[in-house]
Amino acid sequence: MSFLHFIVNDVLGQASILISLIAMIGLIALKKSAGQVITGTLKTLLGFLVLLSGASIIVNALTFLGEIFQKGFHMRGIVTDVGSIAGIAQQTLGRETALIMVLAFIVNILIARLTRFKYIFLTGQASLWMATVCSVIGYMGGLRGTELILTGGIIAGVMAVGMPVLAQPIVRKITGSDDIALGHFCTIGYLVQAGVAKVTGDVSKSTEDFELPQSFSFLQDTYLSMMVVMIPIYLIPAIAAGPEVVAPYANSVNYLVYSFLQSIQFVVGVYVLLSGVRLLLAEIVPAFRGIALRIVPNAIPALDCPVLFPYAPNAVIIGFISTTIGSVIGMFLFPSLGLAMILPGMLTNFFAGGTAGIFGNAVGGRRGAIIGGIFHGLFITLLPALLLPLLGKFGFSNVTFSDSDVISVGLVFGHILNFFH
Repeated sequence: MSFLHFIVNDVLGQASILISLIAMIGLIALKKSAGQVITGTLKTLLGFLVLLSGASIIVNALTFLGEIFQKGFHMRGIVTDVGSIAGIAQQTLGRETALIMVLAFIVNILIARLTRFKYIFLTGQASLWMATVCSVIGYMGGLRGTELILTGGIIAGVMAVGMPVLAQPIVRKITGSDDIALGHFCTIGYLVQAGVAKVTGDVSKSTEDFELPQSFSFLQDTYLSMMVVMIPIYLIPAIAAGPEVVAPYANSVNYLVYSFLQSIQFVVGVYVLLSGVRLLLAEIVPAFRGIALRIVPNAIPALDCPVLFPYAPNAVIIGFISTTIGSVIGMFLFPSLGLAMILPGMLTNFFAGGTAGIFGNAVGGRRGAIIGGIFHGLFITLLPALLLPLLGKFGFSNVTFSDSDVISVGLVFGHILNFFH
């Protein structure tokens, strides 16, 4: 019995080990050499642990920001960072989350095999985020063990096919083919932007018909653009809070210097997290993809949102900026409606906002990218505020999910469970 407890709880209970074993099984099934199997397994383990380390850095930086924001402006500032929630959830639901992720992939393959929807969702971190919300909300709703894993896996598997299906008409318009699909769980937000852009925009005037000034070229670097935006987001609350509030965190360092460094530390956390994601995906996606494409003839890979960036790079920057404007407006607007203040999530604003900008441009040109982007920013600020009361039961007091599809599943799933329990 003690050996079984060791295997189930101490080994398989560690999500990083479980994911690594899954990668190993996939590589063996693909008849890789012993060296390739060992390399892929260990790199998957390393990538997952690097991801969690990045999440830990982000949690620390955002906890500081939430404190000074709340005390400086006498408001409750909540951050949207799904990576941080995933890191926290691993401590309690790591095994369940990992098994939901695996089951979701199996469900995805079955749907693609048995229906005309041939999409195979291959964005590993998005699959992890969806599995996380299913495990967290399901656990809070009273589901445990096999019931939690089966319910979460089916929901996540259906979403893995459903979201690429909804996005494909516009993705086809962007890329000009059905060679790839979009595998990113911010799709509902993209469709909101596309809907607004369709009504307000002019598709004949594309964002790609003009060049950005050279002085703005630095915005094409994700981390530099994030630093430029995060520095004032940290410094302004620090000035409002004053040195007395920051001093317990800063020790002997000047409070403004410490706040500045924390803004950079946030970007460092993002860099580490994404490095872990890239390392993880470089190993686990080929194993998953190879198996999936052998089982599902004519499968269409649903890939992460950056695959669309080369098709409209100007729209990416415009979408990022306009989404950030919308999220700042929402940050001050929604508390007046009785909701929590949601701080702009720069990671979401760049990747989701940039992709939404491409969607807006595809159906509404540059005006659609701008106006639709502002509405997109409002939308992705409203959704986390609506989800927050459900997450509070699990101890997430200063952080919430960021991706619109993930939040939508959390809201629907959570309210259904509350109704029946």
